[in-house]
Amino acid sequence: MQIPDVPPQLLSALVEAAAGLRLALVGGVVRDLLLHRHHQDPWRGLPDLDLVVEGSAPDLVERLPKALEQHLGQAVPLRQQPHGRYGTVAVELQLPAELGGTWLLDLASARQEAYPRPGENPQVSPGSLEQDLARRDFSVNAMALVLPDGAASEPQLLDPHGGQHDLAARQLRFLHPHSLRDDPTRLVRAARYAARLGFDLAPDALHQVASTLQDWPWAWHLGQDPALAPPALGTRLRMELELLLEREPWREALARLQRWGGLVLFDRQLQQDLSWRFRLPWALRLALPLLPALVACAAQPLPLARRLQLPHGQQRWLQQLHQLSLHLLMQPCPERPAGWCELLEGSGCSPEAVGLGVITGAQPRCPLLRWFFRWRHVKAPVTASQLLDEGWQAGPELGKELKRRRMQILAKYQ
Repeated sequence: MQIPDVPPQLLSALVEAAAGLRLALVGGVVRDLLLHRHHQDPWRGLPDLDLVVEGSAPDLVERLPKALEQHLGQAVPLRQQPHGRYGTVAVELQLPAELGGTWLLDLASARQEAYPRPGENPQVSPGSLEQDLARRDFSVNAMALVLPDGAASEPQLLDPHGGQHDLAARQLRFLHPHSLRDDPTRLVRAARYAARLGFDLAPDALHQVASTLQDWPWAWHLGQDPALAPPALGTRLRMELELLLEREPWREALARLQRWGGLVLFDRQLQQDLSWRFRLPWALRLALPLLPALVACAAQPLPLARRLQLPHGQQRWLQQLHQLSLHLLMQPCPERPAGWCELLEGSGCSPEAVGLGVITGAQPRCPLLRWFFRWRHVKAPVTASQLLDEGWQAGPELGKELKRRRMQILAKYQ
């Protein structure tokens, strides 16, 4: 059994652990094999195989260590993490270095699914391999290589949805007319794949996007309790957007998503916004995460951040940015560096919030930049320990003296 880049001993051990059940490589690994591309996990950059078995994936994993030892002649360290209700298990293997070292396997029990309402999590039940392929996002990801169980010598390619044709046409096509309505995160995923592979949406997929987004957001509206939003409006959208921004050619991916109208999934103002092309490179320069930098120019950044369940720290930056913007708009600005340090540091404004102010156009921009890169790093010429050695007592007065001496240094700056 030969599949490029995959150790035959690993494949043989997997087939043996399947114990006669039909087992197949599925999804991205099959797509990339047909494109002659090396497939890796997008987060860790390690070899990654997705497999589906017509039976119990946890049972297969339980038999896998013995099968690996038999085919490799040695015990193989194995860590697993079950994913409960969907019958999937993530496995990390430590193969010998000559076989690629660390391998990631995602093993799933074949299943079928139905969406009770648009954007809800699907209802899942056991199914066949063909039914498992039918629940996927795009035709190019709905192919499988069925691993031979001994009677056959070569893997068998299953392509029930025309994935090879769409690979040749370099296009992404949804599997059914309600695919995007069932799970809108598929549009963000399409932007990721399109940017990575140089593909575009098929004509019927573009039509589905336009008709689906016209009715968005269905049963939930911005401003309502985020806890009432369907899961596809929150965590799953954020995870797809994080992958887009952190693991893909994000400039091209965001441009495609906006061209398709897909940023309306997050915020209608973001869909109209073109400043992200300048804002996000500035965020990288200031070492800011791209996601809050994108969200910062939404019509309502804080409700959007809560809906997407951004980390609490990033939500706090956006709150501080709002307060800073109001202050700069309504109050006289300081004239000297010391005054800017008093304003920004005295109010508890974080460097990240000031950085977000810089990239979103808060005015005046120059002193905010100078504080971010220079003034905030200025320290008193003595330390607290040195003042204690000089006879100062620990307490508030010691802090005031350190601050006074720092301000003396800042007074020399223009």
